[in-house]
Amino acid sequence: MHYLCTMDSENKLKIEEGIIRMLKTVYDPEIPVDVYSLGMIYKIDVADDGHVTIDMTLTAPNCPAADFLLEDVRMKVDSVEGVTATDVNLVFEPEWTQDMMSEEAKLELGFL
Repeated sequence: MHYLCTMDSENKLKIEEGIIRMLKTVYDPEIPVDVYSLGMIYKIDVADDGHVTIDMTLTAPNCPAADFLLEDVRMKVDSVEGVTATDVNLVFEPEWTQDMMSEEAKLELGFL
């Protein structure tokens, strides 16, 4: 017999919190604020098997650091306990704007 292990919502929440903590350590090299606070993370989906799918964008479509940022996100999320694999999808809809930044990020960058 094959048993499928499913994750309860409490474990998923713990993994999501760990992912957010790690995302707050990923910085755009040109902006001194993390990608999560900048509003560049559009979706975090944790499957029952621990597979994570993240939709993220860039502050500019032609960002020269795109590959570095995507790989940094993937590696750091992979390091979170309970995560079995990570797919990072680069999306440009909706287009990123400064309105997506947290109040903290806006304050840090002098927009408030």
